[in-house]
Amino acid sequence: MSVQNRTILTRFLIWRLKHISHRQFLYILSIVVGFLSGMCAVVIKNGTHIIQSVLEGTLIRDYQTAFYFIFPLLGLTIVYFIIKYLVKNTPTQGIPATLYAISKKKGVMSSFQMYASLLLAPITVGFGGSVGLEGPTVATGSAISSNLSRMLHMNQSTRTLLIGCAAAGAMSSIFKAPIAAIIFAVEVFSLDLTLVSLIPLLLASVSAVITSYFFFGNDIILPFSITDKFTLSDLPVYALLGVVAGFVSIYFTITFERIQKFFDKFSSPLKRLIIGGLGIGILVYFIPPLYGEGFDMINALVNGNTDPVLKNNIFHLDIANPWILISLLVGLVVFKVIASSLTFGAGGVGGIFSPTLFMGSIMGFCTAKIINATQILTNPVSESNFTLVGMTGLMAGVLHAPLTAIFLIAEVTAGYELIIPLMITAAISFTITKYFSPHSVYAMELGRKGELITHNKDHAVLTLLNLENIVEKNFVILEPEMKLGEIVHQAVVKSKRNIFPVVNKENNTLEGIILLDDLRPVMFDQSLYDELKAEDLMKNPPAIIQLDRDKTTEVMKKFQDTGSWNLPVLSNEIYCGFISKSKLLTAYRRKLIDYAEK
Repeated sequence: MSVQNRTILTRFLIWRLKHISHRQFLYILSIVVGFLSGMCAVVIKNGTHIIQSVLEGTLIRDYQTAFYFIFPLLGLTIVYFIIKYLVKNTPTQGIPATLYAISKKKGVMSSFQMYASLLLAPITVGFGGSVGLEGPTVATGSAISSNLSRMLHMNQSTRTLLIGCAAAGAMSSIFKAPIAAIIFAVEVFSLDLTLVSLIPLLLASVSAVITSYFFFGNDIILPFSITDKFTLSDLPVYALLGVVAGFVSIYFTITFERIQKFFDKFSSPLKRLIIGGLGIGILVYFIPPLYGEGFDMINALVNGNTDPVLKNNIFHLDIANPWILISLLVGLVVFKVIASSLTFGAGGVGGIFSPTLFMGSIMGFCTAKIINATQILTNPVSESNFTLVGMTGLMAGVLHAPLTAIFLIAEVTAGYELIIPLMITAAISFTITKYFSPHSVYAMELGRKGELITHNKDHAVLTLLNLENIVEKNFVILEPEMKLGEIVHQAVVKSKRNIFPVVNKENNTLEGIILLDDLRPVMFDQSLYDELKAEDLMKNPPAIIQLDRDKTTEVMKKFQDTGSWNLPVLSNEIYCGFISKSKLLTAYRRKLIDYAEK
């Protein structure tokens, strides 16, 4: 930033402090963030549609389906070169990147993330990558919000809230569902829903949805209209759908995680590109409905149109037979998550929100088809309603966001006629998935590392603490060969602490510790000054804090289990200092005050 620009910004900030309160300024920023998130959605969505319509609408229709194999690999290759030579940073995936920024980086996101997904997501999806655009839109809006907050000198709590506003704005703009967007921000980003946070979220969501209406008119991404009424006799089959959704969610989570771990073994991005690109190309060639986001497929199924299932299919199967159709639908559910995982593994940029909706809609439609084909019920169930509710069930399970799932479908259908089956299916699916998989696909990696912010306030505050900042180093270090006389005159006399680390100076490793209480029985007996050494007096510490591995929650548990007030700290087996329980609790109280102000 130039000196002149810095001066203008400084003058603005001074003027703001004099004339606009913090709360008023927060409201203004939330509107701005909502608008910017809405614009990100417009740019990403339109860019994707332009690419997709040119490629799929002309080349594939007028020439041959072999392009289904070529385009995904070509798009991922373009993404690879843009990352290598233009962005020069590897963008982390959408919402997980935002969660990591909140949990471990105090809401700070790199500036390149403001434009990386804006460039890369439309290319990934437009060329046939089997992922969605919601995650990149949220990440782009969140990065803009984070950097804007830093530029305007907002504190951590305000920065986190504005990131939540960006997420709400992105989802509100995409689906034109402002209430569901607010719930999404609260559920996924673990924001506290208070009056302080509610109004900025509302303003951002409304600002974004107005932006969406301005550019897209009344068109919505999921134009549903409920025609079949819900009856109480349908409750058992919707409960069954919830069970099916739960186990499909578990399949989604396990498959996604294993494929990501497989690609993590390859250090070369080029190897990942070749393996993932060829894999997604083969899948899309044989199963063309896996191309891109798949919202056309979802809308067709809601309206009872199954033609897209066999779109450009090389097998030319007859879907007049319901069991052939059901088999094809099951295949789409099975392979969609594989296609999405391969896209991510190859270096594509996208999200899993759309794949979840895609799989959920087909799962619901397929379940209804099976029930109707077997004629186990006197009256057939509504395939359209099951398609809608199926999306809710899978969102609740895969994303661990049951309320978002319920209100999203309720809002996009412009009514609450299905609110009871939505609630039943979402609750059952979420409960089953939560039992087997404690963390959502978004948060699984952070959850395993203990770095995830949750609605558990104690856990959230401990997660936000930085252990390195509370390590104390004002301890007199002893060597194993030091004699008792040296310990008394060089350590006990000079130190204000009652604990002494014994460290091997050659490799700086901790050998043990000596407490002042261990020295009192012998320190006044001068006849022992030349006989006893530090290695004779030292003992093992009750526990050791591994700075490179232990999380704050684990450190707190070590203090509780041992009853100690000081524990030694190692980093890669190298002695660093001590952490005291009193300093840890003081840092916790300060962070709790900051967190409570969000």
